[in-house]
Amino acid sequence: MATSPPLSRLLLATADAVAAVRAGRSLTDALLRTPDRLRPAVLALASDVLRHLGSALVIRQQLAAKAPPAPVDALLLAALALLWPHAGGQPYDDHTLVDQAVGATRARAPGAAGFVNAVLRRFVRERDARIVAASHDAQAQWNHPLWWIERVRHDWPDRWQALLEAANRPPPLMLRVNARRSDADAYVQRLAAGGIAARSLGTHAVWLPQPRPVVELPGFADGDVSVQDLSAQRAAPLLIGAGLAPGARVLDACAAPGGKTAHLLELADLDLTALDADAGRTQRIQDTLARLHLRARTLCADARDTARWWDGRPFDAILLDAPCTASGIVRRHPDIRWLRRPEDLTALARLQAELLDALWPLLAPGGRLLYATCSIFRIEGEQQIDAFLQRHARDNPQPDDAAPGHLLPLPENSNTSVAAPVPVGDGFFYALLRKP
Repeated sequence: MATSPPLSRLLLATADAVAAVRAGRSLTDALLRTPDRLRPAVLALASDVLRHLGSALVIRQQLAAKAPPAPVDALLLAALALLWPHAGGQPYDDHTLVDQAVGATRARAPGAAGFVNAVLRRFVRERDARIVAASHDAQAQWNHPLWWIERVRHDWPDRWQALLEAANRPPPLMLRVNARRSDADAYVQRLAAGGIAARSLGTHAVWLPQPRPVVELPGFADGDVSVQDLSAQRAAPLLIGAGLAPGARVLDACAAPGGKTAHLLELADLDLTALDADAGRTQRIQDTLARLHLRARTLCADARDTARWWDGRPFDAILLDAPCTASGIVRRHPDIRWLRRPEDLTALARLQAELLDALWPLLAPGGRLLYATCSIFRIEGEQQIDAFLQRHARDNPQPDDAAPGHLLPLPENSNTSVAAPVPVGDGFFYALLRKP
């Protein structure tokens, strides 16, 4: 029987992942270097550390006037983050964590083991007082960069604290049942037969209160079910509900990894083109469709460069799930807050505007364009659409009230009539525009 790897080894791999994020790489990319057997545990630990990294940084600054070399610093920050009080209880007891963190340091940088031991033991002794002192630092209190905190407070002055708190909670595992195969109620029964507790949250949405690897989900490999958040599951019904006839020409721009593409095809027979600017991500669209036994035309091209890929025939509907800061899904990807920079917001808003302007002329009269971002920042949502409507006033785009606008990862965004407690969807923005 396989034995669990020692915590010291997991801490080393976690520190490597955290160091990579602090150097500008996504956690997903960083984990590619982690051995397969360790990856699930390291993903959980690294995500936990990144949700408490602001606190750990402030405590390390208090206890170590000069930051140690990066490999040691990452180990120290990981241990401090895991020693920080957790709402659901500490993942490890103090003695075990300190002992294993020192052992990990000794394996990587023997000369720094004493330093790490002294800092961690001092924090454990003085934890209550240190936490009180750190609470006056916004980065430690909210575990986000200061610019991010200010942006959320500016955009949502009545709800900014709730939004930052929500971003530090682990996300729910939501599934979308393939409408061509089954429905949510039937799949919940199928899970129950396998001893997996789940709840139906709509016709095709299923919630697993206890997350588990997708390889353990019955029918996943065969395309019976996909992982997709509740908010993301709104896209396809919004576009199809706008009146798409069978065989309608539909463009899914910026389509990777293909979840919304697949959802559209699960719900309707469409002549669908899925586009993405990155070859690797375009392959992910193809992989997604292959698993679900669905077909679409996939193209690798910049959606803005329409002369390169468009055949001149207008589309009946366009889904523009535009690149964005992903500020609405930071609870799923806690590295995002530490990767983004203030200037990214301006650059992404410019890209979104360019995509809207390039794709609008491709829409047939009477057609609809669904603009979406997984962001809670207004510059990527309602402000972006307001600016578009002003630029294209002569075209007289007609906003459709069916689109919800900004969705926040708060209880008001449960999108279900199922009795509480139920999970809430990620932060998103949707605007549906009709071309006269």
